[in-house]
Amino acid sequence: MLFGQEHVQRYVETDGAQGHDWQGTTVLILTTTGRRSGTPRSTPLIYQRYGDLLLVVASNGGRDDPPQWYLNLLADPAVHVQVKGDRFAARARTAGPEEKPAMWRTMTAVWPAYDDYQRKTAREIPVVVLERV
Repeated sequence: MLFGQEHVQRYVETDGAQGHDWQGTTVLILTTTGRRSGTPRSTPLIYQRYGDLLLVVASNGGRDDPPQWYLNLLADPAVHVQVKGDRFAARARTAGPEEKPAMWRTMTAVWPAYDDYQRKTAREIPVVVLERV
């Protein structure tokens, strides 16, 4: 089973032939800029299309602290995305209160564990919207 940096490496090397389809869902590679280091940081994340947008969830498995990639994009919302062989610049933002419920349902339809993760933490787990620029 791929995940973490091995997942990123195989995904990038094979244009997603290895790693895009994962445990019954789909994965993209999100690259943020480290808020302290300035170094690019690539993370494999479950995603779904939502019209022209892409959605990912900053769940961190239901931990009380958000994932580092989310903190990085809050500091710098200019990100890079790879979906299969399609690599592009995008702008990341946290879904607002009006749009989040429908987006959350879209994500839990493909990864129901997000609801379990939300129950494990008092932190409101964000849905992140990625828009191609």
